[in-house]
Amino acid sequence: MGNVLTAEQVERFVTDGFVHLPEAFAPSLADECRAFLWRETGLDPDDPETWTEPVVRLGGYADEPFRRAATTERLHGAFDQLVGPGRWTPRVGLGTFPVRFPHPAAPGDDGWHMDGGFTAEGETGYRVNVTSRGRALLMLFLFSDVDTATAPTRIKVGSHLDVPSFLRPAGDAGADLFALCSEMDGAGRLDAPDRPLALATGRAGDVYLCHPFLIHAAQAHRGTVPRFMAQPPLVPVGPLDLDRHDGAYSPVERAVRLGLEQPERT
Repeated sequence: MGNVLTAEQVERFVTDGFVHLPEAFAPSLADECRAFLWRETGLDPDDPETWTEPVVRLGGYADEPFRRAATTERLHGAFDQLVGPGRWTPRVGLGTFPVRFPHPAAPGDDGWHMDGGFTAEGETGYRVNVTSRGRALLMLFLFSDVDTATAPTRIKVGSHLDVPSFLRPAGDAGADLFALCSEMDGAGRLDAPDRPLALATGRAGDVYLCHPFLIHAAQAHRGTVPRFMAQPPLVPVGPLDLDRHDGAYSPVERAVRLGLEQPERT
């Protein structure tokens, strides 16, 4: 198939750190998956009295509807454009699912952060390194319509460019995720008040394809209809190559190189 993303969208991914891909999979398939997830919650979609927690987390699923949602030609074409042909591993399912409900209690998981890439041998926590071992993209799969009231993921636009300079001193071993976030927070680069805010709103079947270093956060649900979303990584075949002899850098790699070239921000 031809290019899924325009040249402008690809360049915006490099500078902004994400791209919104409408109709990445069929809305009818989103409905099928959402019905499955409702059953997994054990809650009644027609009785809000059963929605007793602000968030319910479900694990990963490789059932046939989720495999179909994760492997559309439209998604694969976008993966090729952002990560590079042959540089990513096809997904066999999706997970995890933070299902967010209208609820007066704070969700307790709405701090600014980036996602971990790998767990080092002999350790239990997550680490991140500058070549993004273990994670080619962060992806947000919308399985329900999401508007500004229904707990859309908050995104710090361009924040992925702030991360490489913090990771460079750690080398291949990388930095502990929590220590990294703490260091960036202390430097004013986690909240990053100078970075614009975007909200991951859209229709069921849309997917946000995000740079693995993008800073993002959950938020409380202020609407009436529960929000269903998966946030899996796209797993790379290998680490990013930031010194390619042929110069054939993927947009993900170009963004890291751009971040490394930036002057230190204070």
